[in-house]
Amino acid sequence: MIRLFNVYYPTRTIVLLLCEALIVSGCFLLATVLLLGPDTYLVLNYEYGGVKIVGLTIVTLLFSYYFDLYEPQRISERWEIYFRLLLVLGFLSFLLSAVIFLFPDADIAHYVLLLGLVFLTAALVAWRSAYEWIIGREMFRERVYVLGAGERAQTIVALLTNRKDAGMEVVGWGGMLTDKTERKEAFSTALIGFGETKSSVDRVIVALEDRRGELPLRELLKLRFNGVVIEEGGSLLERLTGKLHLDGLHPSAFIYSEGFRVKPSQQIARRIVSTLTAAVGLLLFLPFFPIVVLLVRLSSAGPIFFRQTRVGLAGKNFTVYKFRTMRTDAEAAGAKWATKDDPRVTRVGMFMRKTRLDEVPQLWNVLRGDMGFVGPRPERPEFVPWLTEQIPYFNLRHMIRPGLTGWAQVRYGYGATLAQSREKLEFDLYYIKHMTLGLDLLIMFETVKTILRRQGAQ
Repeated sequence: MIRLFNVYYPTRTIVLLLCEALIVSGCFLLATVLLLGPDTYLVLNYEYGGVKIVGLTIVTLLFSYYFDLYEPQRISERWEIYFRLLLVLGFLSFLLSAVIFLFPDADIAHYVLLLGLVFLTAALVAWRSAYEWIIGREMFRERVYVLGAGERAQTIVALLTNRKDAGMEVVGWGGMLTDKTERKEAFSTALIGFGETKSSVDRVIVALEDRRGELPLRELLKLRFNGVVIEEGGSLLERLTGKLHLDGLHPSAFIYSEGFRVKPSQQIARRIVSTLTAAVGLLLFLPFFPIVVLLVRLSSAGPIFFRQTRVGLAGKNFTVYKFRTMRTDAEAAGAKWATKDDPRVTRVGMFMRKTRLDEVPQLWNVLRGDMGFVGPRPERPEFVPWLTEQIPYFNLRHMIRPGLTGWAQVRYGYGATLAQSREKLEFDLYYIKHMTLGLDLLIMFETVKTILRRQGAQ
């Protein structure tokens, strides 16, 4: 896997993206050459044709990204890939038509874009079919043995089975063996068998809940010296899922980890970026402010803004500001999480929650320093003691400023139950461990996708 901005991406996904960048630019370049012939050099170099093709390539890849074409785990059926691919080409066609109509000089040359789109449609459909065939070949898959026989091992096996983009094929695992002696014998026998032939296994993933008396060290060492990769199960889960799984997470994972370092210089840079982004956001939203105020006023009786106490940096409380989306008597019976299709939410409020318009006043919290633009979402003080008691390491969320958006928001969504809060914490811990300015910028970029897709809101 390839690490970018402290996030791990499967190598084959990066290869897919780079190949499609070449295909898109190549199709429009081919159309230019066929239609312009000897004038191609002049158009590309003196009429900004090359720049226009690069722009077309970037826009096409962005459309593909927003339709999840580089995240196959979010696509359930193979036919859906081609359907989304056609949607990308359709949106690209409409966008190019609108741009050329409004700005005729943006065209490369007469009929070049039309012919390029024809080439691109055929090329992308053919390429995706070829790509699916290529990654299905055994020579491009890594053979993996999962050394474990409990729920953790079962989770890894299920994940690798569903994540074809990971490029790993499970050739065996301990199953659900319950007897400790039986498990160790089964592990040793399997590893000895793999050691007899070098090509039988490429990687062993250690996924034991309790390694004392079960870990076959001698066999693992022999495989390691024969070139087989030995990897701890938690590391694999972290790379593939983008979260720290609380099951099996011990204090040593924090003590000896390279992450979880809050550097002053890093925090200053993040603070500057958050402040500038919040200031620009408020200025851009200013023309729409009267419209939103009017909609909130007409939706139901009550104040425009909603104030609520949240827990911030180092466990200190602060007041968060939002546009009101619920009735004024929404919590007459006490504090509780919002739920899907919550009857307390007004019609206008539901739209504002889906589009995240209700969160805009929190940009003021960012300017004040109560929050950062990126970080774990601040929780209510009514829930924090209970969540801290029920979920291990929950208080680690308060190591840094809470955020307007965060890794959990772009990768998971809203949590309204204890189990969901636990899973959100796993994403938050991953962010705190790998926190960098680059990761913040990536989260900001993915937040746009989350808003446009209207995902993760209640």
